[in-house]
Amino acid sequence: MKGIREIKGRIKAITSTAKITRAMQLVAASKMKRSQNKAKLGRPYALLLAEILESLLENSTELKHPFIEKREVKHRGILVISTDKGLCGALNSNLFRAIPEIEPSAKFIAIGKKATQYLSRSRRDLLADFSVSDRCNFSEVRPAVEFAIESYKKGEIDTLEVLFPRFINTLSQEPQLESLLPLQNLKKELELLHKRLESDERDKPLYDSRQMHFEPEASAMIAELPAMYIKQEIYQMILEAKASEHSARMVAMKKATDNAKDLVDSLSLEYNKARQAAITQEILEIAAAASSRA
Repeated sequence: MKGIREIKGRIKAITSTAKITRAMQLVAASKMKRSQNKAKLGRPYALLLAEILESLLENSTELKHPFIEKREVKHRGILVISTDKGLCGALNSNLFRAIPEIEPSAKFIAIGKKATQYLSRSRRDLLADFSVSDRCNFSEVRPAVEFAIESYKKGEIDTLEVLFPRFINTLSQEPQLESLLPLQNLKKELELLHKRLESDERDKPLYDSRQMHFEPEASAMIAELPAMYIKQEIYQMILEAKASEHSARMVAMKKATDNAKDLVDSLSLEYNKARQAAITQEILEIAAAASSRA
């Protein structure tokens, strides 16, 4: 009977765990929907801003800005966007696989506790770390973005690249290392944005065929637009990372719940067999005792 009690205890414990993972799955599904909608709503604005900036870079021969000028790369700057919590499958581990391939001279900025912990354990040069809640308001993101921009302006880093999990769909999130500074070629980013928005590049306004009028003057816009673009791009990447996080957590918790149910079914079958064997043994003992008396 001891074996039966142990099996029954395991069934009870696993059933309780399944209830927890099911609750976490439902919470993640709710957050996932909100995060996905927020990420999708930001894409058209990011696309328009990228198109305007690309047009400026292609058509302005006198454009001068520290974000556009090339410099000798002594220290790459990598902004790593991860999660604060675990239980989201292989999302973070897949993301961190790209870090050992980056040269040791690179300097890192972390958004998310998991990135901070990994970079500290691997003894990477961590300039700063930040945390962003699930609400992901721009006011929370601004300190990290401004720190990264100031580090680039001061020359502490010579590039600004972002490593983040790009949201593809609920079941797919791909780690991506994307270069933002210096601004050289926006065509690749535009192609990605068009593809993700499922829009046709032929629908893009033909800025080259238009006479552009700046209000205020072009120099004032040129001074502010690159920084605005960088802030919007990083914010959009953080939104994509949040959507990826909640999607990965929902899928991971669903798998955990399904595995728990399968394990309970297996243990229930084992419990029934053990119980039947115990009953059969008792019947045999009773029959043997009765026959001995006769």
